[in-house]
Amino acid sequence: MTPWKVYGILTSVMVVWGFNLAAVKYLLVFVDPVTLTAFRILLAGVTVLIILASLGMMRWPKRSDWKYILLGALLNVVAHHYFLSQGLAITSGTNAGLILGTGPMLTAVLVSLIMRNVPSRLQWLGVAIGFAGVATTVMVGGDSASGMSIGDLLVFISILAQVFSYIVIANAARSLDPRLLTGYMLVTGAAVLFIIALIQEPGEIAAFGDVPTSFWLAFFFSGMLGTAVGHMLYNYSIGQAGPTKAAIFMNLNTLFSLVAASLILGETITPGHLVGLVLIVIGVIFGSGAAEDLLRKRRKRLPV
Repeated sequence: MTPWKVYGILTSVMVVWGFNLAAVKYLLVFVDPVTLTAFRILLAGVTVLIILASLGMMRWPKRSDWKYILLGALLNVVAHHYFLSQGLAITSGTNAGLILGTGPMLTAVLVSLIMRNVPSRLQWLGVAIGFAGVATTVMVGGDSASGMSIGDLLVFISILAQVFSYIVIANAARSLDPRLLTGYMLVTGAAVLFIIALIQEPGEIAAFGDVPTSFWLAFFFSGMLGTAVGHMLYNYSIGQAGPTKAAIFMNLNTLFSLVAASLILGETITPGHLVGLVLIVIGVIFGSGAAEDLLRKRRKRLPV
């Protein structure tokens, strides 16, 4: 697949994910976080496997593949979605979207460290600027400042878990199609989330009986399109473009999350949020290495 097709897929996924964040925030009004997440992820996993079966891509993983499936499920599904849903329950969709925007910066730096390549000064500068953007976002508004800070921290932990999972997915893509990996990870992760839900939120399944029609519309959009198709295509793109390049597109997720929070949730975008967005984007440009790539290309074009 050509790079531009991969970039087109990534852009489409970011649009869906931006609105999916608002959808999940809306769903949490009716059902507690872990129970909702378990059912939503199970729907996503079943959807992915049905799609792959219809395309003739289903196969049982090799024994060596299961270490990636289990580790990916714990990081990308259980930890990421657990902490994200818990955080969204006590923070705004706007704050969550901005904090999730640190993903590209964290991915680039962690990949550099794991590959034993010390991040450059520009990358470390990007990390500092990016975290300044997160700090600005966290300090914006709200009477429940303590609750907001806890929710923001949980969202940050969720993106950190997801970043680690991208490295696992990139390694797994050498032997297992990332789309198939996604399906198995989602179903495996959903099983773990169900166990957590039964312990943490006993009897919450009954809440599904009292939800409006709009809940089910948002639920199926989030599970089937936002999580199933979105993660399947994003994980496929990681296998094609690598975790660092794919993560750069998370900038667009931040933008669309802000738009969705304003349009769907009616949240107010303040000047503080915009300052946080600018700092995070600058941090990502430097932290991901994109700024250095642009400088190298410019130097090559200059006459000697």
